[in-house]
Amino acid sequence: MRWIRAAGRGLLVLAVVLAGYGASGARAAGGPEGRGPLMLATAGDLTGYLGPLLHGWNRAHPGEKVTLVELPDSADESRAQMITDLRGGTRSRFDVLNIDVAWTSEFAAAGWIRPLPRDRYPLDTFLRPVVDTATYDGRLYAVPYVTNAGLLLYRKDVLAEEGVPPPRTWAELERAAKTIAPRHGLGGYAGQFLPYEGLTVNAAEAVYSAGGTILGDEGDRVTVDSAAREGIGFLARGVRDGWVPKEALTYTEEESRQAFQDGHLLFLRNWPYAYVSASAKGSALAGKVGAVPLPGRDGPGTSVLGGSNLAVNTHAEHPDTAARLIAYLTSEGVQRQVLTRGALPPVRADLYEDPELVRRFPYLPTLRASVLTAAPRPKSPRYDQVSMVVQAVVHDAMSGHSTPEAAVRRLARELADISRRG
Repeated sequence: MRWIRAAGRGLLVLAVVLAGYGASGARAAGGPEGRGPLMLATAGDLTGYLGPLLHGWNRAHPGEKVTLVELPDSADESRAQMITDLRGGTRSRFDVLNIDVAWTSEFAAAGWIRPLPRDRYPLDTFLRPVVDTATYDGRLYAVPYVTNAGLLLYRKDVLAEEGVPPPRTWAELERAAKTIAPRHGLGGYAGQFLPYEGLTVNAAEAVYSAGGTILGDEGDRVTVDSAAREGIGFLARGVRDGWVPKEALTYTEEESRQAFQDGHLLFLRNWPYAYVSASAKGSALAGKVGAVPLPGRDGPGTSVLGGSNLAVNTHAEHPDTAARLIAYLTSEGVQRQVLTRGALPPVRADLYEDPELVRRFPYLPTLRASVLTAAPRPKSPRYDQVSMVVQAVVHDAMSGHSTPEAAVRRLARELADISRRG
């Protein structure tokens, strides 16, 4: 998803840095104690913020320069290219990988990334929930780099005119989407409902916000129940009753952001980048957009954590340099620039309470509250299969091809099949 990349999938610059490589393309020999040049792989760059940060690292560490490799912008394509390289074993090119938070369990279970010592990183300075996205089977396999959580964006001007506060529950959201939105020529509510990773996130948030779960622990058991039916039912009812526009079934992050920013929606679930874009100077909605935590069944709901983690290839030739690079990228000064240069949510907790940053990024307190109550996507060594099942089942229910009850039965059955194969 774009904000999980922009989201937090890394947004690193494509740079072909030949230092540390010979004419044949082979890596130059490293120094003692696992130190030497590195290759860092990441998904597509949208802002180019990290180039100057890594130039600083390279100037300070001339014998440990980092070559950046930008993979496709698509998360699925980036994941596929990383896996292809990692399966090369000792022939792998990539030393450090900027991976989506949902991939940690899969990469760790496959043996592609190495466990990391907790005491080498200031994990106690990070927002508490983000550390869980970097663990598998009780061990740390990555270090959080950027985080994210979904927010409910709303037309502040419209709700003010109606004298209605932003919704805290599904019932309040549904009521306003049904009654207020049509009076202003707006669609009611949208999220990311195309069958891709974004729908997995939206579906998981609906299930979590109803008090349920999808998988237990590390994917060892299926936990969908009546809460899952309520969550899927909420989304399906919106399309059936018309307060979720049918075209939202084709929305990714960008299509949904554009629909909201063009003035077609009252409410939108999206990542904070959509708030920044809609509020920017020159936007038709500048000054008219508010953001609150996602609503839930009985009160504020639960967002899914987005973002990315930094992991080290099991076969990295220079693991000490890799560890120190990760410590650099997660240091307070660099994390501040992740926000100010890249507009990406940092993992350092204290930055969310910095008065100067809050003035510049007024959504930070709301985002902090959402991250602190957020939950990871279902953890599984076969996460790609889990996600595809969730997407297919929930899209069928929202399209009216199955009932929420039938969807939950199918979801439980197909997830159980994946768990047994695992």
